[in-house]
Amino acid sequence: MKSLRVICPALLLLACTAAFAQHEMKNETPQTQAQQSFAKLKTLAGTWTGKVTVAEHPEMTGPMDRVTFRVTSLGNALMHEMTTAQRPDDPITMIYLDGDRLLLTHFCDAGNRPRMTGKVSPDGKTFQFEMVDITGSTKYGHMRGVVFTQVDADHHTEDWTFVEPGDTIVHAHMDLERTK
Repeated sequence: MKSLRVICPALLLLACTAAFAQHEMKNETPQTQAQQSFAKLKTLAGTWTGKVTVAEHPEMTGPMDRVTFRVTSLGNALMHEMTTAQRPDDPITMIYLDGDRLLLTHFCDAGNRPRMTGKVSPDGKTFQFEMVDITGSTKYGHMRGVVFTQVDADHHTEDWTFVEPGDTIVHAHMDLERTK
């Protein structure tokens, strides 16, 4: 009788677990394009170094000390941080999903926060973000767009578009290689 009291709950637990697993498998829905893009962008997690080229400001062209991507918030956000010896602080960019949209918010050292929506190229290697809206002052300029291109597992490029006061467009191109 004692063994029956032990076996029955164990069988019940096993049956519930199997039913839950079967229920989960039936309810799996295919990932949206935004979810697929976000998953692919998360493969950039790590530390990168390389060179930045700014045609409009040649004095800014040179080595990029470090770009770091870190998956955070239990996988719900991808943080991008740029570090250079020439700057006293690090601009932070957060990439995340909002429903079926891939979004990016750039916490700019110009004192504002442009929010951008992303689209992936047909080959799945290029992620283009375009501005949706912006909060904060644009007195010192603002980011307008960014494109991340995955060349391979250890190489990617970034193309940032900044609008200076007076509406002058500045393009920064980074060619980066994974270090970690």
